[in-house]
Amino acid sequence: MTLLSMELASLLARHESAAIVEITQTEGSTPREAGAQMLVSAHQSFGTIGGGHLEFHAIDMARAMLAGGEDQRELTLHLGPQMGQCCGGRVQLKLWRAKSVDVTDLARLEAQDETALPDIAIFGAGHTGQALARQLAHLPFKVRLIDDRIDTLATVCAPILPLQHDHPGDLIADLPIGTAVVVLTHSHALDYTILAAALRRHDFAYVGMIGSQTKKARFASWFMASGGTRPALSRLTCPIGGADVKDKRPAIIAALTAAELVRALLHK
Repeated sequence: MTLLSMELASLLARHESAAIVEITQTEGSTPREAGAQMLVSAHQSFGTIGGGHLEFHAIDMARAMLAGGEDQRELTLHLGPQMGQCCGGRVQLKLWRAKSVDVTDLARLEAQDETALPDIAIFGAGHTGQALARQLAHLPFKVRLIDDRIDTLATVCAPILPLQHDHPGDLIADLPIGTAVVVLTHSHALDYTILAAALRRHDFAYVGMIGSQTKKARFASWFMASGGTRPALSRLTCPIGGADVKDKRPAIIAALTAAELVRALLHK
């Protein structure tokens, strides 16, 4: 994800003029929501307000404003055939010449967005866990990749947070409310222990385990015999990513699971 504050700081350090473009109001169907921003300089742009002709026009207007010495513009654009868009809605844009104070303002907003990102805890840094982490690294989530083996975490890079713990299930109690828990360790016994702890909490947004219907049935029998309840068991998603695609390559399972997590965490 592009951090506009860092890009703006870099532009201003090089004494390049830049404009911030923000959607201030929307009506009807629009490609982005109010508050979406992008940064425009004479030769570059960062972020997006929705792409297409709307964005091309906003970039042209921002560059014209900078070239003409203006400090601010406001535009109302109808997203119909004349704009080369089919959304049919309307957006109001505010464009202004960026100053050093905007770096601070953007950084504060980005920090607030970072704090509000949904949490995902992946238990198991094997092939599929690593593939899932790589998929999620490009999405607006805070992702922990957890394993009891230190060597499996050696190549994990930011923004993914690697965590080594000899008893990964002990971490379940400290995960934030609303976390999505994905269980795919190297051991069925470890999967069961982590999953049981996750299902005994009632405040997770998603609890999923890699595996077949047979593995799910065996876990269910073990879980109920261990004092679990049917309502808790009903919160389990297994297999993760759905059962309609039979391809079991890690990258495919990861892509399907990432889409499932987007629906679970960003459905509002």
